[in-house]
Amino acid sequence: MARRMFSKCCCSWSLPIGSRSEGLRGLMNYGLSCCVNALLQSFSATWELVDLLKGWNPVDKESVPLYLRKVLLAMQSDQSQPAPHQDFLRCLDRNYICFHVQQDADEVFLSILNLIQQQMSDKALAQEIHSLYKVTVETYLQCLECTYIETGTSFLLSLPMHISESHDSLEDCVRFFFKLQELRDGDKCYCEKCGEKKPFKQGFKLISLPPVLCLHLKRFRNSHGYTRKLHYKVTFPETLNISEILTAEALSERYVQSDSQYSLCAVIVHSGDAMFGHYTAYVRHKDQSWYYANDSYVRQVSWKEVQNTYGGSQREDTAYMLLYRRTPEGKQQEWSSG
Repeated sequence: MARRMFSKCCCSWSLPIGSRSEGLRGLMNYGLSCCVNALLQSFSATWELVDLLKGWNPVDKESVPLYLRKVLLAMQSDQSQPAPHQDFLRCLDRNYICFHVQQDADEVFLSILNLIQQQMSDKALAQEIHSLYKVTVETYLQCLECTYIETGTSFLLSLPMHISESHDSLEDCVRFFFKLQELRDGDKCYCEKCGEKKPFKQGFKLISLPPVLCLHLKRFRNSHGYTRKLHYKVTFPETLNISEILTAEALSERYVQSDSQYSLCAVIVHSGDAMFGHYTAYVRHKDQSWYYANDSYVRQVSWKEVQNTYGGSQREDTAYMLLYRRTPEGKQQEWSSG
C-alpha cells in the first residue's frame, strides 16, 4: 500500500559512504513499490539470508530468487546511490505481484518466500532459506467430555498476531496466539470416541522456533465488505524471550528446546489507512545501529524513534511486521540499546 505521491516526492539519497553501514542503500519508488522496498530492506538486514544467496552459484534464469540475489548483493555495496531493483520488480510482476497496485506486506513476504521454494533449482538451498523463517507448530484438538485428542503438524513462515485494545503488548499477542480456544454451542466438533458433536478445545502448540522469527500484527480487519485499519497501541521489546512468555500448556510434547532469546532486527511500518497508505522500514544492521529506510531516503535513528511505531493514534506510523533474530545466550546485552 502506498501513496502515489511518494513515487516522486522522496529524496533520492542514501547515507554518505563514510557514515553508512554495509547493506544500507536506498531503493527508488517506482509507482507503488514501497511495500517491496521495505521488505527488501528487511531481507538485506537478515544477513543469514544474504550469506546463503551470496554463496549460491545460480543456473536459474528469470527467477525471483535470482533477481533477489542480485538486488541484495547490490545493496551490500558501498555506493551511496539507490540500488537498482527494477528487474526484481518486473520479475515479481510476471509472477502476479504487481508493483503498480497496493499490496499487503505480509502477503508479499510470504509470496516471495514461496516463489523461492518453487523456482530455485537448488532445492536444498531453497529449503534452507525456508527454514530460516519456519515456525513448526502442533495443531491440537481435544474433546472436553472424553480423552479423545487429535494432533497434527504444520508450519508457518510468519505468526499472525491478533491485536485488540486488550492486547496492548506483543507478549500478550503471542500468548493469545498459543492460547487454546474452546468450541461450544454452534462451533462443536464431531468426536469419534463419543460418536456425536461435543465441545472441543483447539489451537496451536509450539514445536520449534526458527533463526528469524516473523510476527505479523494484523492491523487490517474486514467487516461487512469494508476493510479498516486498527490503530491500537501494541508495544514490542527490543529483546524477546519466548520461553518466558509461554506457559507449559502452549508447548507441544515434541517441543524442541533451543535458544528462545530473540533480538529485534527489522520493523516494517505502515502509515495511512487501509485504502491509502505507505510502507517504510526500520532495520538493524551488523553495526547494531538502527536505520530508517523510506524508499531512497536512509538515515540513522535511535531505538526511541523505532518505539514511536507502537501506534495508538491515527496520525502515527504503526508497526505492521516485526522480525526477530535468535540471539545466542550471553549476546543479549550486545543487542540491547539500553
